[in-house]
Amino acid sequence: MQSPHPIRLTLSQPRSWQTLSYQVLDIELTTKDRMVSPHDLGGLELPPGIDTRGGVVISGRAPIWLYAYLVHELHPTAWVACYDPRLGAVVVATHSRQAQIGQVFPMDPGGKHRPRLCPAVMVVGPPDSGKSVFSHALFTTLLPTHPDIYLQRAHWDGEGNWILELDETATDADREAYKLANKGGLTDRFFPHHAQAILNLRRQKQLVIVDVGGKVQTEKVPLLEACSHYIVISSKSQEIAPWHEFCGDRGNLKCLAVIHSSLEPCETIHKREPWLEITCGPWVQGNSCAVPSVLLEHLTGTLLGTTR
Repeated sequence: MQSPHPIRLTLSQPRSWQTLSYQVLDIELTTKDRMVSPHDLGGLELPPGIDTRGGVVISGRAPIWLYAYLVHELHPTAWVACYDPRLGAVVVATHSRQAQIGQVFPMDPGGKHRPRLCPAVMVVGPPDSGKSVFSHALFTTLLPTHPDIYLQRAHWDGEGNWILELDETATDADREAYKLANKGGLTDRFFPHHAQAILNLRRQKQLVIVDVGGKVQTEKVPLLEACSHYIVISSKSQEIAPWHEFCGDRGNLKCLAVIHSSLEPCETIHKREPWLEITCGPWVQGNSCAVPSVLLEHLTGTLLGTTR
């Protein structure tokens, strides 16, 4: 029996938004780990039934190169937009006066607008404690059973998911070089932009994980207003209290866990109330531990209403 294609494309019936007619092309990665390779483009075909007189909104979690390929294949349509849950449907190609390049249609192609905001968890702590590695590990661990979650990087250090997913041939120097090449800087609009993105995500997703930089800064107050919970991960015990003051006292967020990060493999539970406190690790790029089951059960039970 032939195994299913790792990329499944589904086309919706025609829909309308104001005066626009469009269809949604939904991408689903069918492998358990949600991983695909460029050679998977071979044999991939658009579903039948595309109405070229209207637009097509591409939606779904997928690599940039897959989106680029689909935009190219959809060239005959009136216009093409890529759906970003933080913004809406962003028009990237058009052959019609119906839509303009860069125009954003505030639509939800999945119809997942929720009556209540989902939880948004800030992952905070001092520098060099493993925040980004832990955030990515938590996200990838939850994704197979909870695909409707999102990891938002609310910092400018250039460390994205793709860096954390480099294979074992990448050296520490390689990773640092990639980070520096993509590093940005703080502007007045940076954190308000991310705060609004988090709120937009909370209206559609089941859970939002927010990876925040390693300093307590007043500029980050908009993030406090957009989130509901926080997790502290720190390699230095003395630097935990300022984050409780910032997130808990000032932001009125609920603490879920305090993680004392270790460079040595270990897992020690210190307490379970009023939050889980645990020492575990290492949280190092290319050599990360798995998310401890006690921590995973605590977070899924509290945030997603499930237990493993």
